[in-house]
Formats: sequence, C-alpha cells, structure tokens
Amino acid sequence: MSDLLERLRGRGWRLTSQRRVVAEVLDGDHVHLTAEEVHARAARLLPEISRATVYNTLGELVSLGEVIEVATDGRAKRYDPNAHHPHQHLVCSGCGAVRDVHPRGNPLTDLPAEERFGFTVSEVEVTYRGVCPDCATA
Repeated sequence: MSDLLERLRGRGWRLTSQRRVVAEVLDGDHVHLTAEEVHARAARLLPEISRATVYNTLGELVSLGEVIEVATDGRAKRYDPNAHHPHQHLVCSGCGAVRDVHPRGNPLTDLPAEERFGFTVSEVEVTYRGVCPDCATA
C-alpha cells in the first residue's frame, strides 16, 4: 500500500479537504489513475471539487516528488503514488492498464561500461509492454 498520506503529513503539506481527497484517491497499491479518473473518484467523496483543483493538486504532488507522472504511448498521463519505492511499469498495449513491477537485478549496473559512452548513469526508466489477461481473452 502506498504511504502517500503519511508522507504528505510528514512534510507538513497543508491538507485542505480537496487535497486530502485527491491524496486519498491516489493512495493504494498499483494505483495509476488519469487526472479524469482522479476527479471522478474525488467528486464521489467531495462533490464540489473542481477539475482545476484536481489538476493543480496533481501538479503540486508531482513537483514535490510525491507522485510520479507516467506517460505511455500518447495515452493520458497517469499518476503513481509509489514514488519512493523503486519499481518499473508493465503496460497493457490493449487497454493501457499499468502495473508496478519489481524485476530482479539492478538496471543501473546492467548497462555494460562500453555502452555508457562515458556517461555516469544516475537513473533508468524501463517500461515493459504486453497484453493483460482481460485484453488477451477479448
């Protein structure tokens, strides 16, 4: 389970009712919602929440480094609260579902020295793609 709410409280981030609802919607394991999905779920909990507030809050959370913005193949951006636990993503090429995965090995050290071209590698992004079970049977 994500620890987004605890992290935000620990930072002293002002949790207005709107911000709290957005954080609650994002908090969880394997949550990769679009801004529209966040707004729809937040509106069920706080009907007066606006799309602008959701977008602004998501932008703040990304800027704080508390949420990762995940963009996949021109689809709507998704927001991942699992920002402080190293992982990669598995994306369905059919429906766009996104899951967190934890491959073995260290991608930072897996790149051979001769393929680094003198770079000091500090970050790696790997996206696995495939077809989820729902799309495979459809």
